[in-house]
Amino acid sequence: MPKLPSPFPPPFLYFLLTLTPFLVISQPPADQTQTILLTIKQQWGNPPQLSSWSTSSPPCSWPEITCTGGAVTRLNLMNYNITEPIPPSICDLKNLTLLDLSFNYFPGNFPTVLYNCSNLRYLDLSQNYFVGPIPSDVDRLSSSLRYIDIGANNFSGDIPPAIGRLPELRFLKLYLNEFNGSFPAEIGNLSNLEYLSMPYNPLFTPAKIPPEFGKLKKLTYLWITFTNLIGEIPANFSSLSSLEHLDLSSNDLEGPIPKALFQLKNLSVVYLHNNRLSGGIPTPIESLNLSQIDLSANNFSGSIPEDFGKLVQLELLNLFFNQFSGEVPASIGLLPALTNFRVFSNQLNGTLPPEMGLHSNLEAFEVSDNLFTGALPENLCFCQRLTGVVAFSNNLTGEVPKSLANCVTVRTIQLYDNNFSGEIPAGIYTLFNLISLMISNNSFTGNLPSELGWNLTRLEISDNKFSGQIPSAVSSWVRSVVFMASTNQLSGEIPVGLTNLPQLTTLNLDGNSLTGNFPTTILSWKNLNILNLSRNRLSGPIPAVIGTLSDLLYLDLSENQFSGQIPAELGQLRLATLNLSSNQLSGQIPSAFDNLAYDTSFLNNPNLCVTTPIPNVRFCSSKTRKLDYLSPKILALILVSAALLFFFTTVLTFFMVRDYRRKKPKRNLAACKLTSFQR
Repeated sequence: MPKLPSPFPPPFLYFLLTLTPFLVISQPPADQTQTILLTIKQQWGNPPQLSSWSTSSPPCSWPEITCTGGAVTRLNLMNYNITEPIPPSICDLKNLTLLDLSFNYFPGNFPTVLYNCSNLRYLDLSQNYFVGPIPSDVDRLSSSLRYIDIGANNFSGDIPPAIGRLPELRFLKLYLNEFNGSFPAEIGNLSNLEYLSMPYNPLFTPAKIPPEFGKLKKLTYLWITFTNLIGEIPANFSSLSSLEHLDLSSNDLEGPIPKALFQLKNLSVVYLHNNRLSGGIPTPIESLNLSQIDLSANNFSGSIPEDFGKLVQLELLNLFFNQFSGEVPASIGLLPALTNFRVFSNQLNGTLPPEMGLHSNLEAFEVSDNLFTGALPENLCFCQRLTGVVAFSNNLTGEVPKSLANCVTVRTIQLYDNNFSGEIPAGIYTLFNLISLMISNNSFTGNLPSELGWNLTRLEISDNKFSGQIPSAVSSWVRSVVFMASTNQLSGEIPVGLTNLPQLTTLNLDGNSLTGNFPTTILSWKNLNILNLSRNRLSGPIPAVIGTLSDLLYLDLSENQFSGQIPAELGQLRLATLNLSSNQLSGQIPSAFDNLAYDTSFLNNPNLCVTTPIPNVRFCSSKTRKLDYLSPKILALILVSAALLFFFTTVLTFFMVRDYRRKKPKRNLAACKLTSFQR
């Protein structure tokens, strides 16, 4: 199993330490204790971490040992790389109350040898390689046991009902194993239980939360995430009067939140995200200690309660991916501790709380995919802690708050698909920590910036009203990965500096008024995947250098005024999409594209022709076809061969004719016969 940190409860340990002096001490002689420990060391293969265990010093001086009244009461061997089983002799330490063997490599089944440690109160076996089921007689462990942690092992099968027969148990940790059976309702009999943790056991048989758990009046911490829970949260959970931390996330729970759950006075953390819970948030809310509420990714509906405005300790409010409607109470913007506010993907409307960010160290503000109207709150970054503004897909209007231009902590601004207008405050483009600025589909105006912040990799400004030329200083945007500026009013020529962006993968400038030739030199487009320059007024030839962009998959130069032949070099690309339609191109289409896979790539170019029938493209003549299909080397070879053939034919004909003329007179004389003329 992976070595994972396990929560350690200092208050309980303090309680245990204060209790230790009152134990009845009955220990073997010091030399016998030393012999026991040295035997244990030998049985573990004398690990180097235990080098201090020797006859030269008394056991109570060894770093791993704690003694009380000369007797060994605590043995802490956490993270000692021990690989051998636990020896039975460990329980010869009759006064042992604490045994921590976590973060080692102990193999085998549950160590039943520990049944003989009759005074044990604290047992930590977590982060080891134990396998097999928990024994059905696990209650044979010390009746004084108050803390047991067997998390992060490979235990399987059921958790036996006997676990509920350890009457003094306060802490029960069963997390991150391979249990593939069930867990017992008898856990509800542990009347002293304060901490129950069994998350990340996804192989459990689907089961409901036993209503018996509602009897755990002293329970303060309940963590059962990702454990295959089904059904409803028991109504009697509202009786868990001591409960502070509730985490039932990432299960398959359904139904409503128990009506009185948010009336528990000590409740501080509620994680119910990633379930199928429904209904509204029950009110009144009297759990005034609430600091974290995560109800995201469920089927909740109704409005956000006004009572949330009373939660002065609330730091995190996650309500995203639900069906909440109505307005966000303005009082939420006044909460002094709020740092994370995430309500995206709901049906919320109205205006956003205008004082949001003014009274707290707001870090995350995510309200996208709702029906909000009005302006963005002006002071979101008032305390200079904000890392993100995510408000896309709403009906927000007005200008971008000027205060964001001074927000040195912000990393992403996503305002696309709204009705914003005006110019982007100049300082936003150069914010040092800004990684992505996504403001497409609004009515923003102004020119492109000459300079971008060092960390800005994604600039999306499509479907706005930006105008002017692409600045020649665009070559300084060296960290750019995505630049999308489609459907604006950009004009002028494409500067060669734009081709000097080595990390650029996506360039969309379609739907503008760009003119002139495309640069014939590409300085550094090593990673370009998408190039879309369609719907402009670009002219001149298509540069052959585009054929050197080995990563290019999408090329769209349609609806321009490009002329001349299509460079054969483009055939070297592995294009998934090619569109050169509606230009003034001429000549034969390169053989690499002369097939039906590109049947819509060359439309509305009257002077283009093909040798393989493609709809709406002229068919080349046979002569042209033969010549175009043959490369210059092959043509030269054919011409040389033809010349040689002509030469040899001529020579051969000459000798044949000469030989014929020499033989003809002899043959005629020998065969001559005179015949007199008769009428």
